[in-house]
Amino acid sequence: MLIKYAFILFFLFTTKTLSAAELINLTANDINNKLNNNALVIDIRTPEEWQQTGVIPGSHPIMFFDKDGKSDTKQWLAAVKQLQTSPDQEIILVCRSGGRSGKVGHFLTDQLNMSHVSHLANGISSWLKEKRPTQKMCSPTQTC
Repeated sequence: MLIKYAFILFFLFTTKTLSAAELINLTANDINNKLNNNALVIDIRTPEEWQQTGVIPGSHPIMFFDKDGKSDTKQWLAAVKQLQTSPDQEIILVCRSGGRSGKVGHFLTDQLNMSHVSHLANGISSWLKEKRPTQKMCSPTQTC
C-alpha cells in the first residue's frame, strides 16, 4: 500500500515537472542567433527607455509596466498575439536589466503555461555592454 502511494506521488510530481512551461534565460549572443530563427523579440520597457538606448533591431516595443508599475495584461497579450506568426513561436522578452522581463516571463510560463518564452537575462544593459547595435526609437513628436 505504501508503495502504491509513493508511486502515485512520484507520478504526480514528475508529470507536473514535465508539463510545466519554463522561462529560459538568454545571453545577448543567444538573442542575436535567434533573431534569424523567427523569434519574436518584445521590448517591454517604457517609451522613455526606448528613446534613451534604442531597441534591439527587429524587436517590437510593447510596454508592459507603466511608470507606476501598473500593467494592462489583457491589452499587452492582445498586442503580442497580433505579432505572433504561430502559437508556438518563441517569445523573447527584453527590459533594462532582466528584472521586469523575468517577472513577465514567469507570469507567462507559470500562470498562463505558455511555452517557448525566454528573456534577455541581464536586459538591454548586457546588449549595450557588448556594443551590439540598437535601433533608434522616436516618439510621434520627434524627428529621427
